[in-house]
Parts: sequence; C-alpha cells; structure tokens
Amino acid sequence: MKIELVTTLKRQATKILAELHDSKEPVLITEHGRPSAYLVDVQDYEMMQNRMEILDGLAKGEMAILENRIYTQEEAKEKMSKWLK
Repeated sequence: MKIELVTTLKRQATKILAELHDSKEPVLITEHGRPSAYLVDVQDYEMMQNRMEILDGLAKGEMAILENRIYTQEEAKEKMSKWLK
C-alpha cells in the first residue's frame, strides 16, 4: 500500500490521484506521522459499500433465524401477497 503525507497530497493531488486510478491501490494519508485517511478508487469504494450492505443483510437474516422470526413459504406468500400481484 502506498503511503503519502497530507502535505504531499496537498501539493501533488493530481499526480497522486492519477497513480491511484492507474494502480487501483489505496493510498494511506498520514498526518503528523499517524494514519489519517485512505484514498480509494470510486469503483472500489462503491463495491465495498455494496458488499457491506450484503453482509449486513445476511447478519440480519441470521439474527432473525436465531430469534425464531421466520416464516414458512406459505406464510411469507400470504404476507407478501399485496406486493406480488
């Protein structure tokens, strides 16, 4: 992973962004010697967000099963019938 100082980012933002788009490798931005932020490609960020939504949905489904909040297929069809017409 590439690491850049925040001051370097300020001075060379166009160059750093061009390299980011070419390499698709995230850039860790440091401030006062400490990690401050990551720069990531837009497509990679959106893909990560989509994955998080899927994982969140799976976690909610697992929790519903553990709490016995489940329906048979017939019960689900009945509850969803107004949307399935």
